Amino acid sequence: MTYSFYELLWFFFVYSFAGWCGEVCVAAFARKKFINRGVVNSPFCPVYGIGAVIFAVFLPELRENIFFLFLGGVILASLTEFFTGVFLEKLFRKKWWDYSGLKFNFEGYICLQYSLLWGVFAVLLILFVNPFLGTVIHLIPRLLGNILLWILSGLLLVDILGTSLTILGMQKKAVQVSEWSEGIGQVSKLLENAITKRITRRMEKAFPALEERQAVLKKKEKTVFAKGCSFYKLVSLFFIGAFLGDITETIFCLVTTGVLMSRSSVVYGPFSIVWGLGCSLLTAILYRIKDKSDSYIFAAGTLLGGAYEYVCSVFTELVFGTVFWDYSGFMFNLGGRINLLYCFFWGIAAVVWMKFLYPRFAAWIEKLPVKAGTIICNAAIVFMIFNCIISSLALARYTERNTAGTEEVGTEMTGSLDEFLDSHFPDERMERIYPNAKIVNE
Repeated sequence: MTYSFYELLWFFFVYSFAGWCGEVCVAAFARKKFINRGVVNSPFCPVYGIGAVIFAVFLPELRENIFFLFLGGVILASLTEFFTGVFLEKLFRKKWWDYSGLKFNFEGYICLQYSLLWGVFAVLLILFVNPFLGTVIHLIPRLLGNILLWILSGLLLVDILGTSLTILGMQKKAVQVSEWSEGIGQVSKLLENAITKRITRRMEKAFPALEERQAVLKKKEKTVFAKGCSFYKLVSLFFIGAFLGDITETIFCLVTTGVLMSRSSVVYGPFSIVWGLGCSLLTAILYRIKDKSDSYIFAAGTLLGGAYEYVCSVFTELVFGTVFWDYSGFMFNLGGRINLLYCFFWGIAAVVWMKFLYPRFAAWIEKLPVKAGTIICNAAIVFMIFNCIISSLALARYTERNTAGTEEVGTEMTGSLDEFLDSHFPDERMERIYPNAKIVNE
């Protein structure tokens, strides 16, 4: 990883504050009055901090290619803003920002002009700002830096909790927390006065244009399991996509290479986590455009699928120290993580899925009895969580054995967990499950 967790946490707070200042200034000039543009009371816009951290984790290796660095920033920032907007609206039944009045917007959550601006910011951050900021961060004594981060994290956590309880109408259950949150808000007010003191004398409520999506939601009798694009629908699609993806990749490898090999992501069962998550996440996004033309869905699937696969590749390498696929031998590849041909496959898969397969699978899922479907999904979630934990531990132990050497690992092995992993998941079994895995030596 280019940056340590300590540096990333500083990036989060610095960019959250910088984003908040920028939002306040823009809103002040536009509305001629004080407006706290943050979701919380404190002077932070966490979505900017999250976006900056995502840039710092996934984009540094693209610094040599400005176009792909820019494109990566556009895609990652758009996805971050989209999912954040949807999450906040689902949680609080309110829309925190709305780009519906701007051209080339998607559901009001993202729009082209701001996505392109995010791409420019990604280039500037990776090439110039982050290296400079990293130097400044290391000028702070480490002990003092840790103390400041603990304080900032604690205050932000209290503020988020207090703000959430306030919005949800639960102030009476958390009076003290709300008071702390309001106290933090006074700091924001002072900073707002310093930034926009010539415009107004008082601070207005955050997001004055914030509207309730619906005053009262009509509750329908729950007679259909996983209706619409609901949680259990996405869970069911995850398992369907994970299974079908594993089988599809296995057949594809057999046809193209003549070798029958495992394509599973976990140690128990033929499940590809990348395909499962991709199926559920892309469905959650593409569900809103399912009635669009095939070419529209193809373009969206190509971009989103490529970005998703790239992020998964970086994530697994950072977490497990292992590369699970390498497209360096393909034309038009990007760092061996994605290639144009497979991005087109994602686009084709998106069209086939949304136009043909999804309606049929959705109909089958909804035929399940509500109680039985809920029990099956919950049991499947527990099984997959256990499966992923065991798989992660087995991979970590496999990497340790092959990095440290057999003799050294054998002498250091002291826990029963290591004994279990070594006996049940020896190198031979791990190499059968993950035949293409390559250990990355730091």
